[in-house]
Amino acid sequence: MDDPITLNGIDGTTGKYLVPPIPVADAYDLARGKPPDGLLKSWFRAVVSVLKRPKLGLPMDVEPTNVARAGWAVVLPAGAAPELKDAVQPLIDHRKKNVPPDRCKVLEYRPGEGMKKWLARHVVAPGAIDPRKVPYYVTLVAGPAEIPFDFQYLLDVEYAVGRLAFDTPEQLRRYAEGVVTLETSGTLKTAKELVYWGPRHAADRSTQMSADALITPLSDGTPDDPPLAAAQQYRSRTFKAADATKAKLLETLHSTPPAVLFTASHGMGWPKDDARQRPAQGALLAQDWPGFGQVGPQHYLTAAEVEDGANVGGLVAFLFACYGAGTPAFDNFLTERGRGPVAVAPAPFVAALPQRLLSHPNGPALAVVGHVERAWGYSIKPPGAGTQIGPFRDFLERTLSGQPVGHAMKAFGERYAVLSSELLSYLDDSAAVTRPAAAELAACWAERNDAQNYVLLGDPAARLRPDAMTG
Repeated sequence: MDDPITLNGIDGTTGKYLVPPIPVADAYDLARGKPPDGLLKSWFRAVVSVLKRPKLGLPMDVEPTNVARAGWAVVLPAGAAPELKDAVQPLIDHRKKNVPPDRCKVLEYRPGEGMKKWLARHVVAPGAIDPRKVPYYVTLVAGPAEIPFDFQYLLDVEYAVGRLAFDTPEQLRRYAEGVVTLETSGTLKTAKELVYWGPRHAADRSTQMSADALITPLSDGTPDDPPLAAAQQYRSRTFKAADATKAKLLETLHSTPPAVLFTASHGMGWPKDDARQRPAQGALLAQDWPGFGQVGPQHYLTAAEVEDGANVGGLVAFLFACYGAGTPAFDNFLTERGRGPVAVAPAPFVAALPQRLLSHPNGPALAVVGHVERAWGYSIKPPGAGTQIGPFRDFLERTLSGQPVGHAMKAFGERYAVLSSELLSYLDDSAAVTRPAAAELAACWAERNDAQNYVLLGDPAARLRPDAMTG
C-alpha cells in the first residue's frame, strides 16, 4: 500500500511519464488539501442510497433500458448556432418516432449552471428522475467549453449521459445520420466480435497492470467468470503485449469492424502550448514504443491515421488511456504549491481520435468510452483488494447484450458516487468515521479521481444490434 501512485500517460516531448509516480504521502496531502463541499457531500450520500434501488431513481414502472419509457433529450448550449441544431436534427427526428412527446425533449444549458441548479430549473431534484421533465437519456450537444465536463460527470451519476462534440457541424450531422442508418438497416456490416488490444511494456507498471489485470481476465476469464465474449455468444480476438502493435490496431480499424473494440494502453500527452496537443492528445501508444526517454509518431495511433477507407461503422470503442476522451483546461487533481491548479490546455476539448471514429465518412462508430484527464492504475487493482474490474465487465456485458450504451455505463457512475461519499466522509472533520491511514486515504482519493472521469461520447440511447450483425 506504500507503493507510489502511478498515473497513465506518456509525454510526447520526452518519452517519459506525463506525471512522475506520486508518493503516498504527497497523495495524502493533495487529498487533504481539497475540503469537502457540504452540499455535494449530502447529495452523494443520498445518491448512494438511491443506487440500492432496482430502478435507480426512475419510477418503478419505468424500465431503464426502454428508451421510449425512460425518455431521451438533447441539451444545447444557450445561444447555440442554428447550424448546430440543424446538424443534430436527423437524430432528434429519429428519436421522436419512438419516444412519446412528453419524454422526448430539446433542453438548454445556460452558462455557469451546475448540475443541481440545472435540474432545479427543470423542477427536478437529485435522487428522483421524472422522464417527463428531464429524460433519463441525456445527450449533450456541445464541447466542454460550452457545457463543462464537470456537469457531465455529476449528471451521469443518476442519468445516462453522452456527449456529441465535434469541430464542425458537418461531423455532427454525419454522426446523427449514421446512427439513424445503423438503427434502421436490415443488416449491418459489423461482425459479432469483441477485439482486445493491450500493450505490455518492460519496466512499466501501468501497462503491465492493464495487460495482466484488465485485458487478460476479460478476454480469458477467471475461475469465477467465463471469457466475456463467449458468455455473450460473440467471437473474440486478443492482441496483447508483443501482438499489440500499431499495425494490428490499424488493421482492426480498416477491416470488417468488430462490434466492440476494447483497448488498454498509455495515452499520449503534450504541453498546452504544443501544436500537437489538439490533434494527438490521447493517441494510443502501441507495443512499438521502445521505452522511456524516446518516442515518435511511429509508436502511437492518431486520428489522422484512421483513413477515409477505414471501417468503423457501428463500432463501440472503449479506450482505457490517458486523455482518451478529452482534456480539461486545468488538472483536476494536482496543484502547484502557492500557485493553485495546473493549466494543461488553453481550453478543454474532446480528443481527436474519438471525434474521427464518431464522424467517419465511411460510417460512424456508435459510441466511444474514454477517460478525460489521466487514467489511474488503482481503478484496476486497488491495494489490498486484488483485481477489481467489475465496472469494465459490466459495461461490456450490457453493451454486447444490446442494452443502450448510456445505461451500460451505470457501474462507473455508481462507483464514482460510492467512492466520493467515502472520500468526503474521510475529509470531513465533523463526520463520525474512523480516520484512515495515509495509504488508505490516498488509495481512496486515487480510485475516486479515476472513477469520475470516464465519459461516453455518442448518443447514450444508441445500442448494438446483435441480430443484425454479419455473424
